[in-house]
Amino acid sequence: MNETLQTQLNASLGQGLAAERQRVLRNTYWLLALSMVPTVLGAWVGVSTGLMASMGTGMSLIVFMAGAFGLMMLVEKTKNSSTGVYALLAFTFFMGLMLSRLLAAVLGFKNGSSLIMTAFGGTGAIFFAMASLATVIKRDLSSMGKFLFVGAIIMLVAGVVNVFLQSSALMLTLLVLSMAVFSAFMLYDIKRVLDGGETNYISATLAIYLDLYNVFQSLLSLLGIFGGERD
Repeated sequence: MNETLQTQLNASLGQGLAAERQRVLRNTYWLLALSMVPTVLGAWVGVSTGLMASMGTGMSLIVFMAGAFGLMMLVEKTKNSSTGVYALLAFTFFMGLMLSRLLAAVLGFKNGSSLIMTAFGGTGAIFFAMASLATVIKRDLSSMGKFLFVGAIIMLVAGVVNVFLQSSALMLTLLVLSMAVFSAFMLYDIKRVLDGGETNYISATLAIYLDLYNVFQSLLSLLGIFGGERD
């Protein structure tokens, strides 16, 4: 009798945990979709005004570092309240603004609009593939986190160094590595939500948004380099 009751309790607990994880994942996807709106708005403002293009490379880097890390800290600090949602949307607007320099450069190509749509579609396909893969992989991927984090830090440092070196070979290497690392990060971050490792949907959205952003930016840069058509 006790064993039967314990089994029922375990089953109920398991169902409750599964339902909670699905709720977090569902809220994450909804907020992720919503975050695209301020991103597009920020990109439109940046391209229309030429704000980022008017800044020098060094100033753009300073603004990006201060703004991105400052807003990410704000999101994490307020993630347990509704303020966290507004902080996240402010962050995504800022990131759209930061993306405008690249978008403006690609739009300078004759086929710029199609390159942007191709990058958008490619990023969507990678997201769908990683989300699908996360649902079928049974093994624990938590050990990936440290390696991916170290890889991201190394790429960030190399990217800052290359602002001054202006090495085309290093830039191409970093773009390819960025696509690989952040695609793997996407799988890792979605799997964390599915496994209950991340229970806050605002933090989950921030992580997956950054993955998507970096994949899109890297893919668009590569498409512009290899597929851009001059007038």
